[in-house]
Amino acid sequence: MSTPKRGRGAAGRPPHGDSPNPVDIHVGARVRLRRTLLGMSQEKLGDALGLTFQQVQKYERGANRISASRLFDLSRVLDVPISFFFDDMAEATAATTVADEVCASGIDTTEPDPMAKRETLELVRAYYRIPDAAVRKRLFEMTKVLGKTGGDQSGAEA
Repeated sequence: MSTPKRGRGAAGRPPHGDSPNPVDIHVGARVRLRRTLLGMSQEKLGDALGLTFQQVQKYERGANRISASRLFDLSRVLDVPISFFFDDMAEATAATTVADEVCASGIDTTEPDPMAKRETLELVRAYYRIPDAAVRKRLFEMTKVLGKTGGDQSGAEA
């Protein structure tokens, strides 16, 4: 009976060929979020870190794990504290272990992170391009009210 190997396979991928660790995916999504909010391309971020844009892509997808020293570099280049990369992490993701990965069925039952969607990123960037702070605040308040309605579109238009 063989035991599952720990460590990383070629190019930093999990050795068992499964999908990337959920924590790596979350951290990568947070890198992408911050980079996009700054209007920075993957190529520009890669240049600042001495990487290719393909390596940045792999980090952002969670395909390659980000080392502690690289995370430190990213925090400086993206001007955020290291904790930013772990903010808003689901409890289920935070509780994931290597043993959980090996035993997992491979079916992802969690909802995708809305912060990783292009639509969300574009909306946030557009919001911060509104020059008048009072207008931004009114838009924010209106959006909160609309969100509380639950988006119920079941009523037919008259």
